[in-house]
Amino acid sequence: MSDRTAAGAGGAARTSILHGAAAGDPNSVRACVDRFGALVWSLARRSSPTREDAEDAVQEVFLDLYRNGARYDATVASEATFVAMITRRRLIDRARRRSRRLDTEELDTEIGGPSANGPGADVCAEASMAARAIADLRPEQREVLLLSTVHGLTHEEIAEARNLPLGTVKTHARRGLIRLRELLGETASEGGTKPVAAKGGAPS
Repeated sequence: MSDRTAAGAGGAARTSILHGAAAGDPNSVRACVDRFGALVWSLARRSSPTREDAEDAVQEVFLDLYRNGARYDATVASEATFVAMITRRRLIDRARRRSRRLDTEELDTEIGGPSANGPGADVCAEASMAARAIADLRPEQREVLLLSTVHGLTHEEIAEARNLPLGTVKTHARRGLIRLRELLGETASEGGTKPVAAKGGAPS
């Protein structure tokens, strides 16, 4: 079996967990908690003022996953990225109810588009270049970088949440940053624009 075929088969197997949980399958529900519990807890504990609040948030997140798991599309994102996105949205909702604002909420605003007082089209062009470059990374590199830079997890938290050796996570992050810098440089050269610096860039 080729690597591509194996990856596709693995993706289909993983997809069934979220879809099965959304359909109410007890085995899938248990598997969902086992696989993503550490990831959801890491994000919830980081964003919650107390342990009790974090525990409540985790319950809300998994209820959200059971309601929305059928929307998961393996061609768009990995399961962990989808779960992190649902978790982050729920945590932002809870923060709003506490009349607080999270740094991640400000990041959403910046990614969504320039403000009236922002730098305008140049920022949009650079964000578009970065998004295309990230999409071209290997799946494991893209996942680690998104969990780290967008969702704020440390390498140790990613390793625990994804059940990977810490060294493997660091390797994915380092190689992903190197490749991201290369892709951004190639895109800028083709468009005749100044290369966009990769955030937390790796050494040349």
